[in-house]
Amino acid sequence: MNVTESIQGDIVLLSLNGRLDANTSASLEAAFSKLVEQGKGKFVFDLQGLDYVSSAGLRSLLSAAKMIKVIQGKLALVRMNENVKEVFDMSGFSSIFSIYDKEDDAIHAIS
Repeated sequence: MNVTESIQGDIVLLSLNGRLDANTSASLEAAFSKLVEQGKGKFVFDLQGLDYVSSAGLRSLLSAAKMIKVIQGKLALVRMNENVKEVFDMSGFSSIFSIYDKEDDAIHAIS
């Protein structure tokens, strides 16, 4: 999995590409933790390029959400494909996260 980072104002956009599973979730957690340690608090995770998410991947996203809550930041997910959306719906994670279809909507929501 590749994680691409870009900054838009005070919001960090993280684009995930590939598979978010037991083999790759640690790298996402490390990248996210590093950004939080740098003082970042607003994040949009762009999941358009995410082909697959496992339970370990869901745990890493839940860990990010918990960290955001602790620092009183904001987090939104955007552009989820149907397979990933189905996993979120079946696991109940759709009710935990703010999920948007368009990047602009997500950025506006957490601004």
